[in-house]
Amino acid sequence: MLTTETIALAQIVKSKAGRDKGRVFIVTEIVDESYVHVVDGDLRMVDRPKRKKIKHLQVTDTILRELVEAIKTGSLQDAQVRKTLDIYKK
Repeated sequence: MLTTETIALAQIVKSKAGRDKGRVFIVTEIVDESYVHVVDGDLRMVDRPKRKKIKHLQVTDTILRELVEAIKTGSLQDAQVRKTLDIYKK
C-alpha cells in the first residue's frame, strides 16, 4: 500500500481510477496520509489542483527536483507543468 513515505512533492504520478484515469500529474501537496493534490497544467491548473487518493495513483520513480522549489514558493506555472509533462505523456 502507498503511504506518504512513498510519495513526494514534484513526483510524477499516473491516475489509476476516476474520470482522469490514465492522465499524468505532478504532486504539488501532500494533504495527509491518504490524499495529495495533483496538477497537469491543462485540465487541472496550479491554482485549482485535484485532490486525489494516494491509492488511486500509480507512482513513478521520477521526482522533478527542479520543480520542488517552485512548488514550495508558490511560483509554479501551468506552462511549466505542461512542458515538463509532455515528455512523460508518451
